[in-house]
Amino acid sequence: MSLVPGKVVLDAANKGGYAIGAFNFNNMEILQAIIDAAEEEKSPVIIAASEGAIKYAGLEMLVGLAETAAEKVGVPVALHLDHGTHYDIILRCLRAGFTSVMIDASSRPFDENVKLTKQIVDIAHPMGVSVEAELGRLMGIEDNISVAERDAVLVDPDQAEKFVELTGVDSLAPAIGTSHGAFKFKGEAKLDFDRLKKVKEKTGIPLVLHGASGVPRHLLDTINRFGGDIKGAKGLPAETLQKAIAYGINKVNTDTDLRLAFTGAIREVLAEKKEVFDPRKILGPAREKMKEVIKERMRLFGSVNKA
Repeated sequence: MSLVPGKVVLDAANKGGYAIGAFNFNNMEILQAIIDAAEEEKSPVIIAASEGAIKYAGLEMLVGLAETAAEKVGVPVALHLDHGTHYDIILRCLRAGFTSVMIDASSRPFDENVKLTKQIVDIAHPMGVSVEAELGRLMGIEDNISVAERDAVLVDPDQAEKFVELTGVDSLAPAIGTSHGAFKFKGEAKLDFDRLKKVKEKTGIPLVLHGASGVPRHLLDTINRFGGDIKGAKGLPAETLQKAIAYGINKVNTDTDLRLAFTGAIREVLAEKKEVFDPRKILGPAREKMKEVIKERMRLFGSVNKA
């Protein structure tokens, strides 16, 4: 089927109490892994491209791949711009065929964030494109952080309510203690569930969890066993993620886990089959390993058989 607006799958998830996976891609193999997993699990899915991915692969190439992939499956697929920080790039994505965009002005003062977000909403909504925004700053929260420091970086529920009313966004990423990358926490994961619950109660819209990769131990072990050096990485535990979904998260971003799966599989092939030089024999196993990870995530999110 054709690409669908992000709002279509997220509103259904909000109503049904589950989450949709948003998986970042920047090449064909990653996209194939995402789409094949979604079709096999009968799960709606969001394929996401960052500004970095657009710079790497080209906007037209990514959109062309996404449209072709969506047409060949029977599950709903949305194409989303992840962390759009440049106005001109967001506009280019809207014109090119993205069905969902994120305007990330979270580093700006509240009033400026509102103004910039509302500008994008006013352009995107008449085009049938959904808009996501962010409040607070993404960073892991440790035990020794003060209350004042915590409040300075995490979302304010009252501000979230006001922000949604003023902007009309379709979904919101509230900062509740996660962070990007493979090194999210020094100790145990510390998410502010009370804050999340209040944001959900006050806004009622689909909420998004960024920095939510699990960083599975077995993926790290494969990388390190075959020559890598990634030590001390720690992601978001499955039980913590499931609790966040129960408290109102409806979109879970995953990028790091796919990178780890991709890298580990390639390292293993190159280390154990030194005679191989065919890219298909190198990238094929990486694609399959990513698909395994994606299917595991979809089951964790509760989106299986929801298409």
